[in-house]
Amino acid sequence: MTASDPAPSGTPDLSGDADEAAKLLRLATNLSVSVAVMLILAKGYAWWQTDSVAILASLVDSLMDAGASILNLFAVRYALAPADASHRWGHGKAEAIAGLGQGVFIIASGLFLVSEAVQRLLSPAPLAAFPVGVGVMVVTIVLTAGLVAVQSYVIRRTRSPAIRADSLHYRTDLLTNSAVLLALVLAQFGWLGIDPLFALAVAVYTLKAAWDIIRDATSELLDQELPQPKRDQIIDIASAHPRVLGVHDLRTRSAGRVDFVELHLELDDHMPLTVAHEVSDDVEAAIMAAIPQADVMIHLDPVSLAEEQLDDRIEAVEQSDGS
Repeated sequence: MTASDPAPSGTPDLSGDADEAAKLLRLATNLSVSVAVMLILAKGYAWWQTDSVAILASLVDSLMDAGASILNLFAVRYALAPADASHRWGHGKAEAIAGLGQGVFIIASGLFLVSEAVQRLLSPAPLAAFPVGVGVMVVTIVLTAGLVAVQSYVIRRTRSPAIRADSLHYRTDLLTNSAVLLALVLAQFGWLGIDPLFALAVAVYTLKAAWDIIRDATSELLDQELPQPKRDQIIDIASAHPRVLGVHDLRTRSAGRVDFVELHLELDDHMPLTVAHEVSDDVEAAIMAAIPQADVMIHLDPVSLAEEQLDDRIEAVEQSDGS
């Protein structure tokens, strides 16, 4: 369900009720932090008792979730600060910088898991305190499932993208914790190699997640264009206005939650300035209706001038090819 999707049938949509939505969002975030702390303490105790690298992998995963949440807390708070005289485009890229920090932290954690798992593969050892390990992982699964249930309810009521992203992490943790529980059981039956193999699998997943985070953060910091389908959507919206004769020089980028859009509209040479301004406002409103988080800047060109510029570009390309 995306932020624009309607609430499921029978579930009141509180996205417009700011006070009630805020209470639910605070409930979800506070519960998420509380559960994260309990999971870290429980998994740390289980690892200390069992010496299982699979539990260690799950512990590192929980530490990453908690660290990312704390980093995001400060980064998002800064990113949401309004534009000021020194930051006319806002502070949205603070989230991308935080993403780079998360990626580096996650890579270090993944490499640590790989090292621990390889050492255990080379020197297998029986696990200690099996009942403690199993008990902690069962409690972990129950706590995580309860948190996901609450988050799902809050998402249905508020359609919050932040809670939805957090819930995705914990849904993944449910699978990881279930796999660790299975590894503990199999190791107890003599399959000692299963424990480090599961740890390696978690490490690979961790490194892949780090790569995705760093890639997305770098793309944003380098002002990469928005995805082509969204660019096509912007051009289609602008071109749909009956008084727009053409669209060119579309430039896009993102910073945090804001998509910046710049484009040129080609209008009739003799159109009055007041009418041209109305056309620009209409196109801007239509784009922002489709992309609510967009910051749109429109430049108006006489269509004859736009055609001359196009001819000049074609001639320049032909001359370049000829040389």
